[in-house]
Amino acid sequence: MSEALKVPTMAEFLAQGKQPEVLFWVGCAGSFDDRAKKITKAFVRLLNKANIDFAVLGAEESCTGDPAKRAGNEFLFQMQAMMNIQVLDGYEIKKIVTTCPHCFNTLKNEYPELGGNYEVMHHTQFLKDLLNEGRLKVEGRKYKGKRITYHDPCYLGRANSEYEAPRDLLRKLEVELIEMKRCKSNGLCCGAGGAQMFKDAEPGDKEIFVERTEEAMEVKPSIIATGCPFCNTMMTDGVKVKEKEGEVQVLDIAEMIINADEL
Repeated sequence: MSEALKVPTMAEFLAQGKQPEVLFWVGCAGSFDDRAKKITKAFVRLLNKANIDFAVLGAEESCTGDPAKRAGNEFLFQMQAMMNIQVLDGYEIKKIVTTCPHCFNTLKNEYPELGGNYEVMHHTQFLKDLLNEGRLKVEGRKYKGKRITYHDPCYLGRANSEYEAPRDLLRKLEVELIEMKRCKSNGLCCGAGGAQMFKDAEPGDKEIFVERTEEAMEVKPSIIATGCPFCNTMMTDGVKVKEKEGEVQVLDIAEMIINADEL
């Protein structure tokens, strides 16, 4: 990856008296988790490639409050949300794209009741629009004919009924898409949602991420595709537990699209 990434901030746009086409909401995982940072970079490279006028909040971006709300701390959630709404409205933001379904769901469905109204898109929806508009081109090349299974993130799939955008992108990569027995509206959580990512497992026979990884392994994929940094972590951990790191990769769809033509 030789080209320099262009990641302007909203403050820089404001100083120039300009407004970006879209605000990229990076999210806590995409900002601080080493694995998720790779997804952030892949998506930024795609935005640069498509010549999208975008900006990030940078240091002004705070957690959406999703983990606090899921863990039952409504007071903390509303404090975090109100701070973010103040910043977003201060910049007159209208459209937001994010690589995290948790941020997507919270900004889209829970901020409006606190006065934060924005058009919010998941990165797979945004990328699909760019392809339809001809602003971005996708070639299969690297992944053509490879067996891929896709894990539906809860907050993209069941919570927001978006099943097709990620799959459409995978089909553009000309992969052999094999569905797990539990998929789409019947999909199984990776085990990280509802703030479970940050606590020890409940007593039981098996961790959810192991169960989900086993379901993915049943279809014998070479890649498990995801659209969520939390799912990515859990499925990667599952592949490690199964000692299949040499055979199965876990990749975000944005990573697959940007890597497709790097043979």
